[in-house]
Amino acid sequence: MEGRAAALGAGTVLNALATGTGAAFGIDVETRATVELDPAADGVDGEIAEDADADTDLIERCVALATERWGDGEGGRVRTDSDVPLAAGLKSSSAAANATVLATCDALGLVVGDGDRASDPAVDVTRLEACRLGVRAAREAGVTVTGAFDDATASMLGGVTVTDNDADELRCREAVDWEVLVWTPPERAYSADADVARCQAVAPMADLVADLALDARYGEAMTVNGLAFSAALGFDADPAVEAMPHATAVSLSGTGPSVVAVADPADPETDLDAVADAWGDRPGALRRTTTRNDGAAVE
Repeated sequence: MEGRAAALGAGTVLNALATGTGAAFGIDVETRATVELDPAADGVDGEIAEDADADTDLIERCVALATERWGDGEGGRVRTDSDVPLAAGLKSSSAAANATVLATCDALGLVVGDGDRASDPAVDVTRLEACRLGVRAAREAGVTVTGAFDDATASMLGGVTVTDNDADELRCREAVDWEVLVWTPPERAYSADADVARCQAVAPMADLVADLALDARYGEAMTVNGLAFSAALGFDADPAVEAMPHATAVSLSGTGPSVVAVADPADPETDLDAVADAWGDRPGALRRTTTRNDGAAVE
């Protein structure tokens, strides 16, 4: 009983900490999970390839909840390896949860698909059902304040998603084709440690961002979000200001510290090479990638 799956990292359009409404978009960086189930095992043992000392509660909880719901409570092992840096604002927890839940479904022999199971009896579990289970695991493991349904849906479904994180409701999803540049400083920031009160203080700006996102004005939404939440969370806004003349949009991603700039190929004024030059002397890592619209999948 072995299964494998991969899920996407993501960038932020709207941080949900202020109002519970969030938006994010899938990018072409992946977390992969391998799950081995054993009916005789007592519990689940987890391993994170990039950090032997990292907390494995989330991925272990994902396996336990999935086998409790769709299996017979099997235990076993789960291992993740990832191109998504931990605690960098690029949705590493959502990617790990999604990949683990889908890999567990694969190990159970379940068919994962989209749409309405009533109209497609071949599908045992929908990707949104798997996504919600991973969000539940994240809440129970204490790795998220909001439940991160926005991040989880962008990772699971790809494209841009706008969500109500309080109700775990997907409000809209749209495919996007952007070039992406990510700057990740050396420091790390954990979502569960974010100053929620300061984020709630910028709720009027978050409401504006939500209106822009629901009107498909993602670039404006993302940039306003970045300025508001950089101030609320105590991050330097200079990288965003440096990128603005050359990017369709730029934002602090999640609760930081990564900053993500995007370029719409239809926008002739964009030049991510110029953004990379502006950010090149800053400590940390630069990554060039693209958006993805396919989302997570069993391998």
